[in-house]
Amino acid sequence: MTLKHGISRLVPLALTTVAALLLAACGGGGSSDAATTSAPGTISGNVVKGPVSGAAVKAYAVSGGALGTQVSSATTDAQGAFTMSMGNYAGPVMLQMSGGTYTDEATGALMTMGTGDTMTAVLPTVAAGSAVTGVEVTPLTAMAQAMAARMAGGLTDANIAAANSAVGNYFMVGDILHTQPMNPLVAGSATGASQAMMNYGMTLAAMSQYAKSTGMTASSGFVTAMMNDAADGVIDGKAAGIPVTMGGGMMGGSMMQTDAGRTGLATAMTDFMNSSLNKSGVSSTSMATLMQQLRTSGGQMR
Repeated sequence: MTLKHGISRLVPLALTTVAALLLAACGGGGSSDAATTSAPGTISGNVVKGPVSGAAVKAYAVSGGALGTQVSSATTDAQGAFTMSMGNYAGPVMLQMSGGTYTDEATGALMTMGTGDTMTAVLPTVAAGSAVTGVEVTPLTAMAQAMAARMAGGLTDANIAAANSAVGNYFMVGDILHTQPMNPLVAGSATGASQAMMNYGMTLAAMSQYAKSTGMTASSGFVTAMMNDAADGVIDGKAAGIPVTMGGGMMGGSMMQTDAGRTGLATAMTDFMNSSLNKSGVSSTSMATLMQQLRTSGGQMR
């Protein structure tokens, strides 16, 4: 065999070997796409003002502290639960719900979210492809979103975390995004519930009770008032020194009382606990610390 013929036989063999090595480096035939394609992210949770059925939930991107484009949407089921796909989005997220119906704690009546009333929640940066579960959208998360949006820099991760923490501390709930509120309309719901869950549920019931005491036709209107009140970080019936307007019912257009979110809620909580609609089994002793804090806090949340 000549040198020329030997080289000609070795070249195809060398090329075949290189191709095999390259194929192995890519993970084998036909599997490279599956290995590098990540699953879409999801966010799931519950909308609670009493569980809100049939509510529209929208997820928005947040960039540079400002609200961006809508990323996804979902509708809550009969228990207020939702799940939405987030694709490959990464970054802070604002959830906003509107519409739907809920059983009002203070009256036991089925109510529709008032026109223009919404509840929101803001989450610090989520990773692309992550499954974020157990997110609660409530009056408290809505207050925190309003507060974070008014802070210097807007909806940054730091401001979102600070506002969620401030509202959670004010109502002695802790993690308002992931703590499930106890439903006081369910018999024996206090059994097995943590103190944070009880504080959460009774705070939401107190808001409904306060709305009832002022003659509001939809208690969601009081949630909107509390969002406006909380925006400046102080619960005093004002937003940056301007009195908050309470809408709806016989008191439509009236000014929010300066102590509505403090002693007003503490009194409303006592009234609800003593009502026949409170089937939770929560005792006044269990709520004494929270009610005392509401009466003496001065409304400062920062």
